[in-house]
Amino acid sequence: MNNVSPELAAPFTTIPSAAAPSSAASLEAFRDAVAADMESVDTVIRARLKSEVVLINQISEYIIGAGGKRLRPALVALTGNLMGASKAQTHEMAAVIEFIHTATLLHDDVVDESDLRRGRDTANATFGNAASVLVGDFLYSRAFQMMVEVGSVRVMGVMAEATNIISEGEVLQLMNVRDPDIDEESYLRVVRYKTAKLFEAACRVGAILGNATASDEAALSAFGTHIGTAFQLIDDVLDYSGDVSETGKNVGDDLVEGKPTLPLIFAMREGTEAQRALIRRAIEQGDTGDETQQDATMEAVMSAIQATGAVDYAREAARAEAKLAADAISHLPNSVYRDALLQLCVFAVERKF
Repeated sequence: MNNVSPELAAPFTTIPSAAAPSSAASLEAFRDAVAADMESVDTVIRARLKSEVVLINQISEYIIGAGGKRLRPALVALTGNLMGASKAQTHEMAAVIEFIHTATLLHDDVVDESDLRRGRDTANATFGNAASVLVGDFLYSRAFQMMVEVGSVRVMGVMAEATNIISEGEVLQLMNVRDPDIDEESYLRVVRYKTAKLFEAACRVGAILGNATASDEAALSAFGTHIGTAFQLIDDVLDYSGDVSETGKNVGDDLVEGKPTLPLIFAMREGTEAQRALIRRAIEQGDTGDETQQDATMEAVMSAIQATGAVDYAREAARAEAKLAADAISHLPNSVYRDALLQLCVFAVERKF
């Protein structure tokens, strides 16, 4: 069992199950709070995926059927329940969030030329790039159809802004590929745009549907931003310390793609001149060279990351974000839903997948 660090322990003392639960227990507690809701969300997802175009059905089912943690739609359900929102609207918007997330995954895998996600072949590896991009477009458009039916101008405004910022984050990340001079602040901007924004939107939508006060809406939005950032930072950690059987992706994929993530940025900043030169060259070259050369480079970079404490630094940065997330909702009334959000803060930083 992994214990919560001292700086994170305080926000979780209100959780009755344990002060420092394991990541698996935390995820289960989070899921249990909205299990019935997520069954309804899955029903909405499958009903709304249907199309007369066979290929759309095939690819959509391939991606949605792959599972995943479904954190973003669960956040809509949790925050909606916390604020007393209509179940029907909450479930519909939870499906919308999942469609938008799935569309970004389809497009990401094409841009990154990825061939593995959640432990199996990506959709683009199976069906081709063109089909993946077009089905991603279908999911985006279907999501906005559903939003119109929900009938909240504020919700549509939040989601329009979110999808626009996510797209900006994707472009920023593309611009950063093969650039070893990206600093921590610039990298975190990409994280907040590309990843954290949809977490924030999910929490804000639940608050809006529940007619939350302005202060509670702002608190839940802050929770989403910080917990989304924590999740991405742990993804960075797992890219250099995870097990492919648990993460469902190859260790070192980010480096192969030439992405300067936080562990690499820190290792270059704190490492020796030789280590900086090594990592700089690895980022610039990406997946060039033969397989033996790539393996040797990866081994050397992993050694530099370990020697500089880069993984620990990135993990502590994630812990700090999770604490900010927990602090943001500390004033909300005790409930099973608030406790579930706090459990998510534990899972975010202690997880191995």
